[in-house]
Amino acid sequence: MTLERVNPPGLSPPTGFSHAVTATGGRLVFLAGQTSLDPAGKVTGDTLPAQFRTALANLLTALRAAGGTPADLARVTVYATDVAAYRTHAAEIGRIWRELAGRDYPAMAVIGAVRLWDEQAMVELDGFAVLA
Repeated sequence: MTLERVNPPGLSPPTGFSHAVTATGGRLVFLAGQTSLDPAGKVTGDTLPAQFRTALANLLTALRAAGGTPADLARVTVYATDVAAYRTHAAEIGRIWRELAGRDYPAMAVIGAVRLWDEQAMVELDGFAVLA
């Protein structure tokens, strides 16, 4: 399986994402939305970055259970209840991403949401990966 990150020179330089990702061969893994739920089902974290850390860790836990690694992520969508706050904390969120998932960035989008399934949740991540 091969993932290729495509960032054409005619687009603005990507920061923390890839403009496109192509996949050849492999097995698709679709990852359900993950928030900052702990194993007991309680939302944890009082700040958006804290919730992002747990939500990303949860997404990566599901990915690893399916046999994947962060480098296998082809697409991630971030749903945030406050996009302005997400932008304010972008540098910290980027550090959390690099710490937990490395520098192989998938194609990504951040979508504003009025609220998420768990009312206390500020951020949710879903995506898909391609495994060898």
